[in-house]
Amino acid sequence: MVSVGRHPNITLMTYSEVEKVSGYIGNFTVTVKRKPRYVNEDLCTGCGTCLEKCPWKKIPSEFDYGMSTRPAIYYPFPQAVPRVPVIDTENCAYFKSGKCRACEKFCPRGAIDFDQQEQHVEIEAGTIILATGFQDFDPRKETRYQYGTLPNVVTGMELERMINSGGPTNGQVRMSDGRIPQRIAVLHCVGSRGESHEYCSRVCCMYSLKLATLIREYVKADVVEFYRDMRAFGKDYEAFYTRTEEHGVNFVRFDNDLRVEPRNGHLAVLATDVYTGKEIEAPVDMVVLSTGIEPHADQQAVGAIFGVSRSPDGFFLEKHPKMAPVETATDGVFLAGACQGPKDIPDSVSQGAAAAAAALSLLDHGTVELEPFTAQISAEACGACRTCEGLCPYGAIAMVDWNGRQVAQVNEILCKGCGACVAACPAGAATQKGFTLDQVLAEIEGILL
Repeated sequence: MVSVGRHPNITLMTYSEVEKVSGYIGNFTVTVKRKPRYVNEDLCTGCGTCLEKCPWKKIPSEFDYGMSTRPAIYYPFPQAVPRVPVIDTENCAYFKSGKCRACEKFCPRGAIDFDQQEQHVEIEAGTIILATGFQDFDPRKETRYQYGTLPNVVTGMELERMINSGGPTNGQVRMSDGRIPQRIAVLHCVGSRGESHEYCSRVCCMYSLKLATLIREYVKADVVEFYRDMRAFGKDYEAFYTRTEEHGVNFVRFDNDLRVEPRNGHLAVLATDVYTGKEIEAPVDMVVLSTGIEPHADQQAVGAIFGVSRSPDGFFLEKHPKMAPVETATDGVFLAGACQGPKDIPDSVSQGAAAAAAALSLLDHGTVELEPFTAQISAEACGACRTCEGLCPYGAIAMVDWNGRQVAQVNEILCKGCGACVAACPAGAATQKGFTLDQVLAEIEGILL
């Protein structure tokens, strides 16, 4: 990220979001809303003085999942690029009461700017790559795990922060009462392969094995992994699974009926062993939930902005799973990473490189081949009812002036020949090249002869 931030041909627009995309391949106009961070990026050196002097330091840290606190002015995460903090207006004393401004007073560069305003920037682009990532499944949705209800039931990411030497506990895994856990259960497929998520999240098995190995090495606790199927599909993944077994990790295979319950001040994991058919009750001190991957909550809204549809699981839909895995139905818009579906880091890197190559190849080519079966609208017959404009899934139809009145017009660069406008036009003004009424009737006649 540091190299990207320093690259002369790359402009990073952090703390921003895309509001609107108009145009078409080779001629996109992207409107970006830049939210005010109330810190001047050109003046700030990232010295951290403002964080030290801020008197409001008891705000739960989102990066550490509430296990530590942060000040009202903070870095979103330790390796943030650019190294510029942002002011949390909901918790900043100045925005709440009009007092304080300690960060402004002590900043040696005068970078604090409480008058900073929201900006809207338009960017001209030839191609677009969507790499919006994913979000972790919220285990509160599955009450059988009792996450958020029982103490010492944590997610894999929370344990990851605990076991990290730079985390909120300085690498020490502790229970809610401060004791070191002696026995830990890791539960697979939390938010994956269920009624609401029928797909496999792919990464859960391997990061569960990694956490189990770290627990055995650094915490010295006994570990039992409850898994549905061990999917060690990548290069050397099976060997890592074998090494985890050699570390003394116990494995229990279950199917669907896994649950967590309190037992005499401790926790118990209850499941039915697939091989024996017997009910198992494993007493543990801590339960780690291997949460799955799911699309962002705003995936549908983002897809609507960029003209990208979604598959039934909610992820962005590629043009073709084999022939065009990084392309979308909207020409010039490509996909990379877990926004297209669950995948691990190597696969995300590979898809990112493929998307970049496809975008560069398209720009270098200089010309674009259009669909031959696009729609067209007769201006003379158009009644300007705008039915087609609202139905077009690709935004290819717009109203234009023609002989002093408004008529619908098709942008053939955006049109994909789906025929929705042709079928819906009440005036019969819309036709599709290659599929006019005379041509269709001629085909039927040829079949019958």
